[in-house]
Amino acid sequence: MGMVVRMRHNRSQTGQHRAHLALKAHSLVKCECGNMRVSHRACPECGRYNGKVAVDVAAKAQARAERKAKKAEQK
Repeated sequence: MGMVVRMRHNRSQTGQHRAHLALKAHSLVKCECGNMRVSHRACPECGRYNGKVAVDVAAKAQARAERKAKKAEQK
């Protein structure tokens, strides 16, 4: 036998709760390089945020390529 719900939500409370459960689209802004990026995040294309280079995209791509080559070499 299951437990009895002590404080059950009525239909209007359930509806009010579900009114805010919808998925929201990300707010995109245009980066200095011209690509669209998510607001308050570094650009995935150029790595800039707030006018400064926050992520060295070229170094990350090179490291990723080296890891991939090393992994392919092991197989």
